[in-house]
Amino acid sequence: MAKSKTAYFCQSCGYESAKWLGKCPSCNQWNTFVEEIVEKSPPSVPTWKSDTASRKLSKPSKVSEIQSSTERRILTGDKELDRVLGGGLVEGSLVLIGGEPGIGKSTLMLQLALNLEGKKLLYISGEESEQQIKMRAERIQKSPSSNCYILTETSTQNIFKQIEILEPEILVVDSIQTLHSAHIDSTPGSVSQVRECTAELLRFAKETGVPVFLIGHITKDGAIAGPKILEHMVDTVLQFEGDRHHVYRILRSIKNRFGAAAELGIYEMQGSGLREVSNPSEILLSQRDEELSGIAIAATLEGARPMLIETQALVSSAAYGTPQRSATGFDTKRMNMLLAVLEKRCGFRLSTQDVFLNIAGGIRVEDPAIDLAVLIAIISSQQDISVSSKICFAAEVGLSGEIRAVNRIEQRIAEADKLGFETIYISKYNLKGISIEKYNMEIKAVSKIEEVFSLVFG
Repeated sequence: MAKSKTAYFCQSCGYESAKWLGKCPSCNQWNTFVEEIVEKSPPSVPTWKSDTASRKLSKPSKVSEIQSSTERRILTGDKELDRVLGGGLVEGSLVLIGGEPGIGKSTLMLQLALNLEGKKLLYISGEESEQQIKMRAERIQKSPSSNCYILTETSTQNIFKQIEILEPEILVVDSIQTLHSAHIDSTPGSVSQVRECTAELLRFAKETGVPVFLIGHITKDGAIAGPKILEHMVDTVLQFEGDRHHVYRILRSIKNRFGAAAELGIYEMQGSGLREVSNPSEILLSQRDEELSGIAIAATLEGARPMLIETQALVSSAAYGTPQRSATGFDTKRMNMLLAVLEKRCGFRLSTQDVFLNIAGGIRVEDPAIDLAVLIAIISSQQDISVSSKICFAAEVGLSGEIRAVNRIEQRIAEADKLGFETIYISKYNLKGISIEKYNMEIKAVSKIEEVFSLVFG
């Protein structure tokens, strides 16, 4: 009998070492190495298409000789999911979805399985029984699709046997941390098991052209659990975000080989499942009866999607000596930089005042085009002067107080025009090539932050 080979793996990042180490040289975490068997005697159970003799031998080809073809996409029926995936599900792709426990990952995938028409889908669950899934399916849809099959199994060898019999067109695995392969003698969820099971599913997807969804757990830091190589192996990584105490959920694309890696999908969690939010401004713009100070509207972009978001600021005297700086949904370091611009270039004394910033709707924004709206909201709160709810802003602010141009300004203006805004402030360097006449709103082009303050606050 062949001797088993072991190695030590970091449970945090998946770093492999021949001996035990106290501190991981990759992620600098302490006491994270565990011993796992990486090779043992050949098992009697075969893997997916393990016979390499029948495989076609790959040969190098010139780039000019390779025939290009557009990838075929499958429409899932969920417009938000299709947008995040880049226009639909690509055949043979491997999609990893991660998120907090109870955020709605399984609900999203089961809803996809029940609503998909014309495709045979196999939903594999290693965490729930068939009765539990049936109860959730009846809550989501009263008459489930006849093409959705449920399998409660954790052994990859048994799963592949059922796949050969059923021949599904789409595969959903809930979750990858519950699967185990007979080729690795370690517990499910370990680094080597997650890597081996993902590799087997990857070979299956690429050889058959069947797209595979993998649901993944996350760590307490918010990263997807398991080795980092898991995210490198798959084609698309999606993050399902949101607060369990609120009804809105955000599906964000972190990596996508077949589309943009910055797309955003928004859902509303209801008793009957997840509802698509086609117009995000309905949750990002609050409804109010009167004008309030400290609020400004920004025109931002998430991937290819323009959105109008509300920036809220509160400026008050520092009660405890040291001023507080807090930002929710916005980079705190960037907010401190913008406050320094106000102090140096505009003469506003904020060094003795607390500043709190919030992006409404629970969304996190990294688009620099909201800089101007952030500054307007801060000054509006400090001076206690309200800004009209029919005014929005789309510009970046530089360290010298200049108003810088932002990308795809026409999409931002068109979205603001569609939502009934009357005025938008942009950089004068964005005016080139824009026909102002086709919009039903006033476009004000500015070059310095002082100009904006004089126009908005008089």
